[in-house]
Amino acid sequence: MAKSKKVQKSSPKAAEERLERKVYDAELKKLHVELVKLQQWVQREGLKVCVVFEGRDGAGKGGTIKALTERVSPRVFRVVALPAPTEREKTQMYAQRYLAHMPAAGEVVIFDRSWYNRAGVERVMGFCTEEQSSNFLKVVPLFEKVMVQSGIILLKYWLEVSAEEQTRRLQARITDGRKLWKLSPMDIKSYGRWDDYTRARDEMFAASDSSWAPWYMANSEDKRRVRLNIISHLLQQIPYKDVTDKEEVKLPKRGRLGKYKAAPYPFRMVAEKF
Repeated sequence: MAKSKKVQKSSPKAAEERLERKVYDAELKKLHVELVKLQQWVQREGLKVCVVFEGRDGAGKGGTIKALTERVSPRVFRVVALPAPTEREKTQMYAQRYLAHMPAAGEVVIFDRSWYNRAGVERVMGFCTEEQSSNFLKVVPLFEKVMVQSGIILLKYWLEVSAEEQTRRLQARITDGRKLWKLSPMDIKSYGRWDDYTRARDEMFAASDSSWAPWYMANSEDKRRVRLNIISHLLQQIPYKDVTDKEEVKLPKRGRLGKYKAAPYPFRMVAEKF
């Protein structure tokens, strides 16, 4: 198996010093411009890109995905965050429900958690047997090889965060009404199983880190830094060219206004409280 590659990691000192919002916004804007160029290249060349995000609870997967997708088209960059399997899905071949979401030509599909649930939460929390998890780890490299051989560019990211930072973030979800929805009953049950998740993660890496689908680990102590690091890294993994139209775009002349008098609006207007 190939050795896991790491996204450029912040030094311990840098991890302690949170990246300033002003610096973050400026760097993110530059990366968003490049993501738009990548989007146009993916569409023009008919590329198929699949990005998997895994990591500790509270590691910042959702925020990273939001930063990655907020300035591109949702028709090209599709986010897949599947709920727990239905009773019918439980009787299907394990990977079956993920196959329907794989990218077609001109698409980037981002999995917010993925088929690796079987090696992580399902295994640790007893939703599958040890035999099922072991069989999954034996098969998953071949499954991903089939994906890559079909033309899919597969990128797998693991966001790692310390136990102390995880506690801080999960506590913030409890006290901040805007984040309460992020705290699931499973997060609470999983909280005391840190070592079990670490062991499951390590065994997952050992079994599924391959030359055709390597894992990339990113330090997520600082949410702003990890977002910039991952987006920058992703852009480096997919060679692309700027195919934007270089001609200056000018708005056409608008016809004279006021020739038609609009009818009074018959529906209720939203109160202007702000």
